[in-house]
Amino acid sequence: MREHATNIVRELRQHGFQAFLAGGCVRDTLLGLLPTDYDVATDATPPQVMRLFPETYAVGAQFGVVLVPAPEEMPLPPIPSEHPNYVEVATFRNDGAYSDGRHPDQVRYSTDPKEDVQRRDFTINGLLMDPLEDNRVLDFVGGRADLTAGIIRAIGTPEHRFQEDKLRMLRAVRFASRFQYVIEPQTFAAIRKLAPLIHQVSRERVRDELTKMLTEGHARAAFELLDSTGLLREVLPEIDRMHGVEQPPQFHPEGDVWIHTMLLLEKLPPRCSRTLAWGTLLHDVGKPSTFRVAPDRIRFDGHVEVGVRMAEEICHRLHFSNEDTRQIAALVANHMRFADAEKMKESTLKRFMRLPKFEEHLELHRIDCLSSHGNLGMYDFVRQRLQQSSAEEIRPVPLLTGRDLIQLGYTPGPHFRNMLSAVEDAQLEGSLHRKEDALEFVRREFPGAG
Repeated sequence: MREHATNIVRELRQHGFQAFLAGGCVRDTLLGLLPTDYDVATDATPPQVMRLFPETYAVGAQFGVVLVPAPEEMPLPPIPSEHPNYVEVATFRNDGAYSDGRHPDQVRYSTDPKEDVQRRDFTINGLLMDPLEDNRVLDFVGGRADLTAGIIRAIGTPEHRFQEDKLRMLRAVRFASRFQYVIEPQTFAAIRKLAPLIHQVSRERVRDELTKMLTEGHARAAFELLDSTGLLREVLPEIDRMHGVEQPPQFHPEGDVWIHTMLLLEKLPPRCSRTLAWGTLLHDVGKPSTFRVAPDRIRFDGHVEVGVRMAEEICHRLHFSNEDTRQIAALVANHMRFADAEKMKESTLKRFMRLPKFEEHLELHRIDCLSSHGNLGMYDFVRQRLQQSSAEEIRPVPLLTGRDLIQLGYTPGPHFRNMLSAVEDAQLEGSLHRKEDALEFVRREFPGAG
């Protein structure tokens, strides 16, 4: 993709246009990181770009942005991005007002790269690079100094930048945590002042930005920064309410629910799945509303059931897919079941271990233990049983079907599920191995046909 972007710059230059690499790819290159995508900034207008590159897609031409696909023989970058095999080519421009809090009402094209970078969000993203001249950097906003100093600074007036696109407040938090930078004081103050306006941003964009924070490797730092900027109580008030909710010290010597959750986030590996990340964040979301002090100790009766409902509500609010919602809710629903693993019947344990994406359940339990009492006994027990059990043992081929029950003379109905489940339990327990034995089991355990 670097070669493809450079070729685009070269082609534009050969036709008399200015062209540079721009934005995050410049930032990442200067930091010694592999860019996930490449952008090109040019004084060529979208029609001019499209004439030079006939296969161009004008997905944002009204804002001066088109996509130029890479040749098919070029490999895709190793880390997926929104447009993994495209380079975004944007015309130098000077944006007008942003009435919708996302897109400019009016775009005026420019021939001055210095004018173009003034509309960008942060100084570290406002750098241009000439790949045809030994990666010469054009810095009109002090971005290189802020990269060196580790500072996230809005270009121009911070309030104005955030009023244009409120999502930039979340992006400031994400960049600061991802690169372990600090947010410049005036930029930070503007975020705190304008945090309530984040509700003007679509829920999908908020969800995606939060998911990146959770999966880029610095989730705890991101959420602590969300908290200190005031954004957390706006986007996830359920997590904000974890502050100060005490836990029984014999099980949670680390502190309250907020501290416990932050310790888990700290252990999320970079590029973990979004469902594991959100399941980790929400696994104890039901505790604040179920907190009570009993005679013996602090208790959270029913916090799992309450937490599942809350997790589902949050997922629906943020427009997660049904598949992701089911998995996130399942992680919340099952995270306490590991405590009883050694006491489970063989059939119960095998059904537990065949939950979809069980490796996520196991990993959540591991970091949950490490973030509280530190005892990995149940984790080791379940992991060992999982390694010792074949897929066929955990999910054997059914010995009987509903058709077999009908042939035995049973009338179809809801009770068929209980009958077949009982047969499967016995099969999982190791007491049934053949169809003939299963038929005899049904006759004995469910006497009377019809």
